[in-house]
Amino acid sequence: MIGAYPAAGVPSRLPRRYPRTLQATGTRWCGHPRGRVWKEVVAAIQGGAERRAQVLSFLFSDIEGSTRLLQRCGSTFATALSLHHAVLTDVIGTNGGVVRRIEGDSFFATFDSASAAVRAAVDAQRALKSQGWPDDCVIEVRIGIHTGETIVVGTEFVGLDVHRAARIMSVGWGGQILISGATAALLPTMDGVSLHDLGEHRLKDLTEPERLYQIAAADLRSDFPAPRTAGAVVNNLPTQLSSFIGREREAADVATLLERARLVTLTGPGGTGKTRLSLQVATDVADEYPDGVFFVPLAPVADPALVFSVVATTLGLRPPGHQTPLDLVSEHLQSRRALLVLDNFEQVLAAGIELSKLLGAAPAVRVLVSSRAALRLSGEQEYPVPPLPLPAPDDDLEAVAATAAVTLFVTRAAGVQPGFELTSENTAAIAEITRRLDGLPLAIELAAARVKLLGVNAIAARLSDALNLLSSGARDLPHRQRTLRGAVGWSHDLLDAGARRLFARCSVFRGGVDLDHLLTVCEPDLGGDCFDLLEELVDHSLMRRVEQDSGVRFSMLETIREYAAEQLRDGGEEQAVRQRHRAVYLALAEEAAPRLTGENSGMWLDRLERDHDNFRAALRYAVEGNDPATALRLVATLWRMWQIRGHLHEGRRSAELALAMPGADNWPAQLAAAYEAAGGIAYWQGDLSRALPLYTRALALYRSQGDQACVARATYNLAFSHGYDDPQRAAEYFEQALAAYQALGDELGAAKAHWGLSTTCFWVGDYDAMQHHAQLCVPVFRRAGATFDLAWSLHMAGLAAFAHGEHESARSMFTEALDLFLTSSDASGLYLVLANFALLSEASDQPERALRLLGAAARLGDETGVGLLEPQIDRYPRTKHAEDAFDAATVQALRAEGYAMSRDEAVAYMREG
Repeated sequence: MIGAYPAAGVPSRLPRRYPRTLQATGTRWCGHPRGRVWKEVVAAIQGGAERRAQVLSFLFSDIEGSTRLLQRCGSTFATALSLHHAVLTDVIGTNGGVVRRIEGDSFFATFDSASAAVRAAVDAQRALKSQGWPDDCVIEVRIGIHTGETIVVGTEFVGLDVHRAARIMSVGWGGQILISGATAALLPTMDGVSLHDLGEHRLKDLTEPERLYQIAAADLRSDFPAPRTAGAVVNNLPTQLSSFIGREREAADVATLLERARLVTLTGPGGTGKTRLSLQVATDVADEYPDGVFFVPLAPVADPALVFSVVATTLGLRPPGHQTPLDLVSEHLQSRRALLVLDNFEQVLAAGIELSKLLGAAPAVRVLVSSRAALRLSGEQEYPVPPLPLPAPDDDLEAVAATAAVTLFVTRAAGVQPGFELTSENTAAIAEITRRLDGLPLAIELAAARVKLLGVNAIAARLSDALNLLSSGARDLPHRQRTLRGAVGWSHDLLDAGARRLFARCSVFRGGVDLDHLLTVCEPDLGGDCFDLLEELVDHSLMRRVEQDSGVRFSMLETIREYAAEQLRDGGEEQAVRQRHRAVYLALAEEAAPRLTGENSGMWLDRLERDHDNFRAALRYAVEGNDPATALRLVATLWRMWQIRGHLHEGRRSAELALAMPGADNWPAQLAAAYEAAGGIAYWQGDLSRALPLYTRALALYRSQGDQACVARATYNLAFSHGYDDPQRAAEYFEQALAAYQALGDELGAAKAHWGLSTTCFWVGDYDAMQHHAQLCVPVFRRAGATFDLAWSLHMAGLAAFAHGEHESARSMFTEALDLFLTSSDASGLYLVLANFALLSEASDQPERALRLLGAAARLGDETGVGLLEPQIDRYPRTKHAEDAFDAATVQALRAEGYAMSRDEAVAYMREG
């Protein structure tokens, strides 16, 4: 999410013509009339405007309960507000800050240092506390501070860290000062000021939890309630937009089972409410799991081998190179007390064996599973989820109203028709509807969605007919499953032909879809306006509209998607729609591929990750549709995303699947590119013995095709498969690649070859030659905007400068590399930069800092599996060893302090030194 914060006095309003563009770019507006700021921000994102990247401390404040105060104080509130403004303006300026925006009772200011921002906050709270307020109109202010990066475009401040500061402020209480872990890590000892650790909290719209600290100072209140967040326990539980009805007893039963059993499986057919029940139980018991509660939706996953890749991603781990995802998750959770909520496990039951291994490796972890079938694992406690209690035929109005099924129907009906309620006139019809639907929550909700259109009497009559028809067929299905299919089918049959066709076509998407891709895949020959038909599906609860930072996406519940997929297949359109789907996502992958290492790489990587489930589906559709060309092209274009974002295990499996397809040999150009991608995946996994034959086959195919540019690139890649085992052989291939690139006049390719040669010089300790090659490639990458290559070349150039005693030059290069790695979320690069700054700390006689940074690097290595890079650190040109300055216990303690840092805290700590 990227946002723009305008200067003081600028109204926050967006012209109507811009929203769709904003959604397409993922930009959140806080802007300026006539689009000036919007244009500047987009220009900044695209690299077309002058930008200034800065690290600042951001302070946000507002008055607690200002509306209530206004109502109570009346006209005197204006006087109090003026006094408030004067106090804050004075203390911010006195402490070296700059007021960037005043909006109502809210202030936004920036400071060059964390300590100045905190001092200003303390001074502000003291001044406000001692202020004489008119007519008892006492103002209390909450303040939030975060330190991080921003891009300054004109007077606008762009970046996620600005939003983070605002979110921190929003969870505080009047009179309280809250700061982030990044700010806390940068604070020096301050007289009369101390920190209270409040633990990790989830903040609105932010995916990563934030560790919050309260500033305590003499004369200021310190006994505040907990921050106004969902809780201190780390969790990713989705916010439930509807109330929890009729399952209180079941929730208590399942919570009790979780106390006795480490694996509890909620079973039942689709639509019984297993997911909703599991989420409620997880919310209820969250405080018992101090290391987190994690919801893992598995509906989009068809391959059991990918389950723990998805689990690792949910936990914030990068599925690794040298470890399997299961090993990485097991290692991460082995000493943690956490709860995993695995949803829709029925299509990946074969992964139950790996789940059993996890439970053996992590004794304090518990798992709550929802599945249509039990996992049949040792120690599993199955809990069949019953239907909702139903009214009896002879129940009176009061008894009917007390049943959970009726309560659910009435509540959901009131959501679509305000004022709807249970009356003596509609009681019989509603009771009949819920009985005919067997108390299945999803079926009841689908029926309730039709109240506004049909009324309850018509629903009861039509539903009875639909279910009577259903009972004559599909007798191999369990009764409740036939009931649910009937409810979905009945709702489906009420759609017109165009809406039914759109409903069926939307089943090809997995994990949601944005509007543009939905239109491209589903709109041809639809038989109606796609926007109107989509709105109809949403209104009738057959599609869900989900607001995300990147814009609006649409999705289906898995049970409904399965029914829609049957309609697509029975309608004879499955192959055509699947073909359009894989064409759309192949086009996106190929559009993104050359941009994944450039200036806007982070944006493009995020875009691919949002549709990762659709790329998985496209690859599966290509395999099932006997389309090896598309499968090979998908592997060739997605592999860099798999590498940078830590999906190497999945990438390797996908590459092997595509390469093994019958007919792959008939597409030599695509086959060569897929071999090259598979070689890259194996290389980053540290499996050089596997990378060597893959790169060799790619080179042979390119040579047979006479494509000299591809031959040069394949030769360059082949050099890496020799790596640190045979640097002399690697250097020979890099020299061949250099000559080939120069013959082609490819300056960027030649620069890459020089960078490769710098790595071989590093392995043999030839720092003069290393510096020579690095200095040749850095300016080329900079001119070309090749940020991925530039970051890695700056890393090598910095090490060469350090080896020559040029420490400040090395620091400058390491810092620039850090900025670039952060932009693309390149965990491999960040891992090495942490070690680079540890090297600088050792050389400047700061062994404590060096050991903490090494500890932070170790945590990142454990979480991301970047074991390939460990041999590099062993070859660093260290002039001193921090371990020699302390006894073993102190060394271990200092490294543990670094290991405990979050990624943001580690980056802030690194920058401070």
